[in-house]
Formats: sequence, C-alpha cells, structure tokens
Amino acid sequence: MILPYADNLRIEYLSRVFDRNRISNCYKYFWFMAILDGISEEKTDFTYDELITEMVVIAWYMVAEYHLKLGPSNTTDNLEEAVKYLYEELYQRQIPSTVKKDVLRGILKNETDKKYLRYKDTLTNNVPYCLQSPFYDPQNKLLKEPNKNKISEINREKRLIYYFTEYRKLNTKIEIDDEWAGYIIRNREILLDWTRYNLIGYLQDRNPAVPGIADKIVPPFARDLKRVKKYWDTIIKADGTLTDIYEGVILSDIPLSIDHFIPWQYVAHDELWNLSPTTRNINSSKGNNLPNWDKYFEELLELEYKAYSLRYSFDSVAKEFEKCAEYHLNNSEIRNTLYAENLSKEDFGIRLCNVIQPVYQSAKNCGFREWVK
Repeated sequence: MILPYADNLRIEYLSRVFDRNRISNCYKYFWFMAILDGISEEKTDFTYDELITEMVVIAWYMVAEYHLKLGPSNTTDNLEEAVKYLYEELYQRQIPSTVKKDVLRGILKNETDKKYLRYKDTLTNNVPYCLQSPFYDPQNKLLKEPNKNKISEINREKRLIYYFTEYRKLNTKIEIDDEWAGYIIRNREILLDWTRYNLIGYLQDRNPAVPGIADKIVPPFARDLKRVKKYWDTIIKADGTLTDIYEGVILSDIPLSIDHFIPWQYVAHDELWNLSPTTRNINSSKGNNLPNWDKYFEELLELEYKAYSLRYSFDSVAKEFEKCAEYHLNNSEIRNTLYAENLSKEDFGIRLCNVIQPVYQSAKNCGFREWVK
C-alpha cells in the first residue's frame, strides 16, 4: 500500500515504520492508531497517559470479544494482559466486550487501580521512542536502541513525526511536528487503513488458526439474519414438531432467535451450517460461549439433517434455502459437500462434523468457555 507523497516529509521512512523485521510486538500499531484517533487541528500534543489509555480502548474489543493474541507466538504482552486484567479481574466482565469506545475511555480515564497503572507504565518503556526508529540517523550509535534515557538525543534528530517536550512518567508529552500534523490530518483515513492492514498481517501470524482476523479489529455493523430467520420459519411451518437443540422447546411455539453454535465472536461470519433457531432467553444465556460438544452436537445434527431433508421435500423450503445460501453459504466446497443430494443421516453427520469440529476446537483452544444449559 503506497502512502500519499508530501514535499519536505520523509514518507519513505514512515512507510518503513511497520516493516515486519522491525516488529516484535503489537505496540507500534496501537500507539500510532491512538495518535490517528486523537489528532486534530486543535490538538497536536498528547501525554503518554492519553495514548496508552487509547491503546487499551482500541485493543479492548480484539482481546475481550475475540480473545486475539497480541504478543509474540505462544506468549502474551502487556497490552493484552492489561485488557484481560481489566475485563476479567478488575471489572469482572461487568463492562461488556462491546462497550462503546467513548464510555470505556471515560472509565479508564479515572481508573486508579495500582496494577493497571503498572501495566500502563510498562507500556511506555519503548514504543514512544522505537516507533520513529526509521527516521533516526543510522550513524548515531546512541540511538541504536532508543529508549526514555535518550530523549534529549532523539530530540536532536530532524524531520521526526513528533518530539518530546518533557519527561514526567505517564505525564510525559509528545508534540506532533507541524508539517507532519497537517499530513496526518489530511490523510487520516488512508493512514488508518494502512495501519490496520499491517496489523491484520501481524495478528494473522500470531493467531494462525483464527478465522476472519480482518473482521475482528473493529466492532461490526449490525448483522442481518433476516434471510436465515425466514428460512427456518419456512422449515418449522413444514414440520411443526421440530425442537431447539438446547432445551427441546417446540420451535413453532416460540419467537425465533438465531444462534451461532460456534460463537460469532470467534467465526466472525453468518454461515448457514453454524446457525440454528432457539429461544431468545437461551441465546442470551449462551452468549459467546461454546455449547458443550458431547451434549449438543448430536442435537444440532438432528435438527440440521431434518432441515436438509425438508429442503428436498418441500418447494417452499428449497426456495428459501436458495435465497439464504446466496448470502450465507460463501464456501462453495462446503456447499457442494454438506448440502449435496441424497445424503444419509450418517454421511451428513460425518460431513457436518468435519466442517464444525476443527473450528470448534480452535475456538476452545483460544479460550472460549464451554457452556451447558
């Protein structure tokens, strides 16, 4: 991705900020996104505290909602640990994973918990200085490993994105250079897309078994399951004896709620093979947990096979299936295999298991909890 050119600015240095061989952890991405989120014509200076808080706000959704690993392979880092500590221990999940950014920002702005403050302090150790390392004079050996002890030396460098105006721990300030501030403000959306593009590659390397990384770095727009609901409404009209997989409730007797067997928070898609009708209370109770495999997979198979069979018995079901499949069966191999004609229940069960079980196990490995009604 080519960044917009600007006279008098070393854009080629900026383009190297996220070089893979320069990145050992996630901090640079989140620090730069925090600057992009906060900069305006009226505001071009930031304290460490402001930027670290914004880093936590940006990472919150990825870690709390999706359990993404932000650190090097098989480890966590301080940003990920800070979010986990806040979400699971300090706030005990009372602040939802999908909380609005401005609400979370307001809460964190006033947070004085000592352990959280230690996380914030640790996060300032390197990233404010290392982000700009491509800009530093390669002949200056003092800046080979930039850190807070070299602020005065860093401030002597020319054409940096920002400079340090004072050092007071979390109240240390950076001031964005005037020319760079204008460039960043003019090209904010391009720079944000560029940073996210690079972050996606980083996260894919560290979460190799997790699908849909690109859909998990920002909260989604509202999902549209109207076609899926109409498909299941048609199936239930064709067979009024069908029951949901968790409680055995007769589906024709209830307002339908569409459930993701493997949580949407992991798969980040609305594929038909992972969706089934249930009650609103059950869907709410299950949340983003994994239904116990031994208890519920056979029930899912039973319901899905009945739906599969009804498709070939009722034109109305077949018609709604085709409408639904256009939007909710995006993998042609799965569609041709799982929904092929004339499958026995045993064959259908093997194919359904082959599709769902690896994804289920991967979600479990990523920390999604098992659930039983």
